Amino acid sequence: MQKYLPLFPLNIVVFPGEKLNLHIFEPRYKQLVHDCIENEGTFGIPAFINNGVGLYGTEIKLLHVEKKYDTGEMDIRTQGLGIFKILEFDRQAPGRLYAGGKVEEVENVEDEDIVTKMKIREKLQELYTALGISSILMELPENFSSFDVAHNLGLNTEQEYTLLQCNSEALRQEMILQHLEQVLPIVAETEKLKERVKLNGHFKNLTPPNF
Repeated sequence: MQKYLPLFPLNIVVFPGEKLNLHIFEPRYKQLVHDCIENEGTFGIPAFINNGVGLYGTEIKLLHVEKKYDTGEMDIRTQGLGIFKILEFDRQAPGRLYAGGKVEEVENVEDEDIVTKMKIREKLQELYTALGISSILMELPENFSSFDVAHNLGLNTEQEYTLLQCNSEALRQEMILQHLEQVLPIVAETEKLKERVKLNGHFKNLTPPNF
């Protein structure tokens, strides 16, 4: 399905289902938010990546204006909906200050693999335990998707953008599992290194080897 969306490029990747709080201060984006309130419409956040507006982004629903300032600035709460691809980009939407574009919805293929999902949960447990942040796992829904964990994997923006462009849950799961398998040995070694560094200068209770 194609439609025209107001666009708010940002140098982040927003995933479907993600809740995002934004402080709005530029005149063009104040106008965008006012238009969304008036029309009960949505807007798009395409990733601004490699010094340009990426072709892919996430449609965003405005949930609530949390605070309005005397300057006209606003704090807003939003949530990601589906993924889109930009077909035509306008630096300024007709008659508006902000950008806009003709976009098409990217269909998501719900083809998750349960075995891969279990492996991902196990690897996440290992990662968060090694980093001392295992509480994050407690917040994870039982039936989590790849998008639910995407920001908690240590991916850079380019890697997150690659994940966003993939329209198959099974393929995203494979990408995530591969990343975790690559990063876990590095994290484990880093943690060991930290422990070795901390031990230096302290009195050590060591058992001499028998020889």
